[in-house]
Amino acid sequence: MPYTSPVTEYEFLMTHVVGYDRVSAATLFSEATPDTVHAILTEAGKMCDTVLAPLNRAGDMTPARLENGVVRTSPGYADGYRAIADGGYIAMSADPEFGGLGLPLTVTTAVNDMISGACLALQLNPLMTQGQIEALEHHASDEIKAIYLPKLTSGAWCGTMNLTEPQAGSDVGALRSRAEANGDGTYAITGQKIYISWGDNDFTENVCHLVLARLPDGAPGTKGISLFLVPKRLPDENGNPGVANTLKVVSLEHKLGLHGSPTAVMQYDGATGWLIGEPHKGMAAMFTMMNNARLGVGVQGIGVAEAAYQHALGYARDRVQGRSMVAGGTGTILDHADVRRMLMQMKAETFAARAMALDLAVSLDLARAHGDATQIARAAALTPICKAYGTEVGMAVAQQGVQVHGGMGFVEETGAAQYLRDVRVTAIYEGTNGIQAMDLVGRKMMDGGAAITALLDEVAASADAAGEMGAPLAAMVGAMRKTTGAMLALDMNDRFGGAVPYLMALARVLGAGYHAKAAVADAARAPLARFYITRLLPEAQGHMAQAVCGAAGLYDLSPDDLAT
Repeated sequence: MPYTSPVTEYEFLMTHVVGYDRVSAATLFSEATPDTVHAILTEAGKMCDTVLAPLNRAGDMTPARLENGVVRTSPGYADGYRAIADGGYIAMSADPEFGGLGLPLTVTTAVNDMISGACLALQLNPLMTQGQIEALEHHASDEIKAIYLPKLTSGAWCGTMNLTEPQAGSDVGALRSRAEANGDGTYAITGQKIYISWGDNDFTENVCHLVLARLPDGAPGTKGISLFLVPKRLPDENGNPGVANTLKVVSLEHKLGLHGSPTAVMQYDGATGWLIGEPHKGMAAMFTMMNNARLGVGVQGIGVAEAAYQHALGYARDRVQGRSMVAGGTGTILDHADVRRMLMQMKAETFAARAMALDLAVSLDLARAHGDATQIARAAALTPICKAYGTEVGMAVAQQGVQVHGGMGFVEETGAAQYLRDVRVTAIYEGTNGIQAMDLVGRKMMDGGAAITALLDEVAASADAAGEMGAPLAAMVGAMRKTTGAMLALDMNDRFGGAVPYLMALARVLGAGYHAKAAVADAARAPLARFYITRLLPEAQGHMAQAVCGAAGLYDLSPDDLAT
């Protein structure tokens, strides 16, 4: 389906909203100058528009399939993957020692946004590999790094993440997969994992699985879990794929969307693996991968929102229906006020979520470059908001895209419904949005709300700079401060009862702050900022009212009452 990568939007955000100049000024990222970034984004955009976007529909219509134990991927996906790998887009932020480019995560985030918009089902593959590279860089032995990282960064091999089991979803500590020492430094991994994105493919030489399992002396729960690297094929003495490991794809899930992405049930039968990190510290090692993956998933939602918006706008510009209420209008449904409302909301939401994602990436880059504790705390607070808001925006914009199409949106041939089906899972995997909200009001408030208060201080400054337009935003910042104080006074389950509305209120306030900042930098962006502040920001007040209600009322209906 047609797609145009919004390269100029990233450059505007980097220059005027999220302060990318602070990243390029760091010694670690001194080569990532604006000119270099422009060249990277431009070339990545061309690849997305011409190579990847045409694959989006193909993957939906011709899903990956399991054939005699071999996963056969969708038409064109092998060529699309090779374009991503050969362009260096898997290895953008990876360590140059092992073939990576060492670029800021901010740049990688922008490219991942574009690839997601072009073909989300395929983008999920390199995203998983990027996460695995990061985990191995931080926790693997030098020997493992030397064998695996060059292959992963080049794209010759790809990576997966194996957490979930039939009885252990969000409660990872309930897993039953086990690991036993072989006596030679390796371990025998036995168990079954489900929902493994890109568990196998037919276009990389090897698939490397990061698997959570429990050693015989592992304590119950998450504290007794270890992390293992288990390749599909065991590397030989030269580090090349050798004999097959004792693992297999049992089946592929039949999913609502993302048909081009094979989601596997994996079986490990004494498969050979290597311990990554310390024994019983697997969750800490895995979270190295998962934290940035949460940013990546938020970006997936944003990418789909961009594509769905472009698709809906293209339809609206051509569709003639009804009498125009606008003098000198286009003669299409763009003249209708409600269609304009939907399209402006789609555009405004996508901008706010994208600004948040790049802002988070900048904080992560600054934390990496300087070890800045303030940026570390800032990034930690933004991560659950970015993941949840980015994916909620993806779903909302895709849903509105269907609505703009009217009845044709419900017809699969237009392609509008695919965006909605594909993006739906992003609110579920890498930690459901409810879990993100609970993390925000739980762990991320252990500092007494200091990191959140600092974010609100930034929004208040943007509101002041925006003058009259910023006045409603300044008032909402004050209300958000009071709500944050009220949340801190609640016990944990009461916080959890209002966690999602609290997160959404905060996301609305932050989103308005990004819009205000953009409007100050460029007057042409003021109308969209005014739309967000006037029409969307007021929703935050309702979310705040819900947030402080506590959990008690949620239990007023018994299980039997719920069933009657």
